[in-house]
Amino acid sequence: MIHLVLGGARSGKSRYGEALVRQYTALGFDACYVATAQALDDEMATRIAKHQAGRTDDGIEWQLFEESLALTALLKRLAKPGRVILVDCLTLWLTNQLLASNAKVDDEPAPTEWSGADLITSTSQASNDEALANWQAEKTAFVDSLAELEGVVVLISNEVGSGIVPLGELSRQFVDEAGWLNQAVAALADNVTLVVAGLPLALKPL
Repeated sequence: MIHLVLGGARSGKSRYGEALVRQYTALGFDACYVATAQALDDEMATRIAKHQAGRTDDGIEWQLFEESLALTALLKRLAKPGRVILVDCLTLWLTNQLLASNAKVDDEPAPTEWSGADLITSTSQASNDEALANWQAEKTAFVDSLAELEGVVVLISNEVGSGIVPLGELSRQFVDEAGWLNQAVAALADNVTLVVAGLPLALKPL
């Protein structure tokens, strides 16, 4: 069972995803939390600490796993009947993949909520092409693996295509890749929910 939860920054998508997990733990499922964020600076570390603190009293006994890159392999290892996995989030995983593949990037770390406006501002065309090629391979492996995963997997992802088109080639490429990733996952997902202002809207099944 794959459930994709989409939403903008501070839309309530993560909270909704956690509510879905709580429904399964009430049925006896054990819960895993897969975090894709990296604490690259003090501000990011503070954000992560707040997320962690919020999970201490949410009524869920989480098993925490932090994985910024090898998400596909981790999900294959964790997924099993009677388990629900929350991945927060796919767009940060995409960001990590693009940053890891680029030979030259700015020092600005990735934010926890992507608007797509300031991914990377300086890189060579060759490294950019390599980064996108590496990402396409990772994306294909990830999407192909979803149908094989047992148990329940709740995937959180940012909807970044509803705002202003960002400046910068790679920032625009990020928005494109995030949109295509969401489409590919949504096509395979059993359920897709869009969260706006804390309110869930079921997109699939209709």
